[in-house]
Amino acid sequence: MIEAASITTVMRALADPTRRALFERVANAEEITVVELTRGSGVTQGAISQHLKSLKQAGLVAERPDGRKVYYRADPQGLEPLFDWMSHYGVFWRERFSSLRSLLKEIDP
Repeated sequence: MIEAASITTVMRALADPTRRALFERVANAEEITVVELTRGSGVTQGAISQHLKSLKQAGLVAERPDGRKVYYRADPQGLEPLFDWMSHYGVFWRERFSSLRSLLKEIDP
């Protein structure tokens, strides 16, 4: 069974649209700093840092300090609980779509 605490943490982290957009920007960059994430975002540097903290706690991003800068990168393993959850329910939907396909063929051969 899927670990409820980790899927909840990941879903909560990605539920916020600003945080989700931030995660996408981190995922599209090899590594990126808070300053780079703040540019053009319309969000303060402090808010970016708080969102990154939530993403880090959810296991979605990792950080690498280098002198005064901290570089962030996406951690693909952080999405594993979400992937597992979706895969679990994918079986349910495949069965339903198969039944729907059969029903539609019966109705309109």
